[in-house]
Amino acid sequence: MRWDNHRVVITAAGRDFGRTLAIRLADLGAEVFLSARRLAAAQRVRDEIRDRGHQRVHAFACDLTDPASIRDFASGVAEHTDRVDVLVNNGSRYLTGPDLLSATDADVVDTIASGATGTVLTTRSFLPLLLNSDTPDVVTMVSACGTPGHHRSDAHDAFYAAKSAQAGFTEILSKRLRAQGVRVISLYPPDFDNADPLSEEWATTSREAEDALTAQSLVECILFAVAQPRDCFIKAFHFEQV
Repeated sequence: MRWDNHRVVITAAGRDFGRTLAIRLADLGAEVFLSARRLAAAQRVRDEIRDRGHQRVHAFACDLTDPASIRDFASGVAEHTDRVDVLVNNGSRYLTGPDLLSATDADVVDTIASGATGTVLTTRSFLPLLLNSDTPDVVTMVSACGTPGHHRSDAHDAFYAAKSAQAGFTEILSKRLRAQGVRVISLYPPDFDNADPLSEEWATTSREAEDALTAQSLVECILFAVAQPRDCFIKAFHFEQV
């Protein structure tokens, strides 16, 4: 599937999986609107994509803990386009440490705000542009930590709380937006390998049954879900943890 007619917003695309997804979707022809907490990080990825010959890419600053910053991001995108076809809620601060007392109050607030509040407000801010699309999809990178009963991560309790909030939000959103034709797709990966998509490792990473989940497979899940006919609402992808 080519993405030439798709306009895609990706949060936290300055590094890691957000960067990977931005590069891969641009390679498929999508027009990409990417954000990072620091504008310079978003601009670096924008320039990497443009160096590959794809000029339809735009960089924005967006602090997912700041409602005004989220609104400014959505307003900035609206200056370039009258619709968004895919919103990828990728941004969420990771906080490690299985000891509840190991994190400061500020760390806890920042983690929950970026993952939970940030996801809700970003979706809310971009919903008008999504509703202008004939094929609107909201894709959220949750985590296995958002699955009830999951306990195999060393993430901090606050990260579990943020991911559980994302899971609850996308669950109800899927039901409430279906009547308007908006599909809400959530991914619940455990820790996964994220090879640099611009390196040789991207093509040579082992993807056998004994291997950890890869970013390549997560990208392919998103491509698969979005490519389905509009009567096919794939609500969630859950993955076995090695």
